[in-house]
Amino acid sequence: MAGRLAAFLKNAWAKEPVLVASFTIGGLAIILPIFSPYTKYAIMINEATPYSYPVPVRDDGNMPDVPSHPQDPQGPSLEWLKKL
Repeated sequence: MAGRLAAFLKNAWAKEPVLVASFTIGGLAIILPIFSPYTKYAIMINEATPYSYPVPVRDDGNMPDVPSHPQDPQGPSLEWLKKL
């Protein structure tokens, strides 16, 4: 199987090197971001960012259930980003 694949790639490279190179670069462009450390941090930032931002509420002192910040009681924090 590996011999047939090697023969195919050698033949394709001899006939159409531009196509082989473009498919190789395209394949690497799809596969390599999965292994990048930046992907991990981008996912963590996207999980910590709220999708909808609340309308500011004027606090008159009688609203103990309204948090001072949207992520105070729940959700992931961005403390790991400050420590980098």
